[in-house]
Amino acid sequence: MFRWLRNSLLTGIVVALPVTVTVWIIYTFVHFVDRVIKPLIPSQYNPETYLPFALPGLGVVVAVVALTLLGALAANFFGRTLIGVGERLLNSVPLVRNLYGAIKQIAETVFSSRQQSFQEVVLVEFPTQGSYAVGFVTAAAQGEIKEDVGEDSIGVFVPTTPNPTSGFLLYTPRSRVKRLDMSVEEAAKMIISFGLVTPDGLARADVPEIIKEEIIDPAKKT
Repeated sequence: MFRWLRNSLLTGIVVALPVTVTVWIIYTFVHFVDRVIKPLIPSQYNPETYLPFALPGLGVVVAVVALTLLGALAANFFGRTLIGVGERLLNSVPLVRNLYGAIKQIAETVFSSRQQSFQEVVLVEFPTQGSYAVGFVTAAAQGEIKEDVGEDSIGVFVPTTPNPTSGFLLYTPRSRVKRLDMSVEEAAKMIISFGLVTPDGLARADVPEIIKEEIIDPAKKT
């Protein structure tokens, strides 16, 4: 009975935890955007002025509409001219110039459809010889780094566990990394879960024989 209760409790936690965390993150994001955006809406245009109840998510809708209009404005000649004037003003301020340039370059790299960043998962020898970490190929090395490391060198982002938003950027010859036959999403799940969630595509043949025997028949473990 105790074992059944324990298993039922753990099963309930496994089922409820992802749903609870997802709902909490969505609620927190919507609440944050509403708190920031709603005060910026003129009262005559705010539907909540005429309604006896609040509209959750109104700030998110307004933000999406505003960003869409901003993107449409930036796509025409007049918008590009205004953006160019604004960028020249920002570039005239020493500290703001560096911060704005770095953030702009990161945003263009992440959202540009021409980039092939984070499309390949590899194993790279890190942090010491004989140990390997899962990494994501970012781009081919350019300029001085390409000359120093080698012609066929690439950038590899090695994320930390369980927070993949931080990590290390390594430059290494492509011949020193091993390409993995798994998607970026599968690798991210494995990193976030401390390696407990492994992709189904990992072949059992890639496991060393001694480890394979212990997995198949624990009784053989010495």
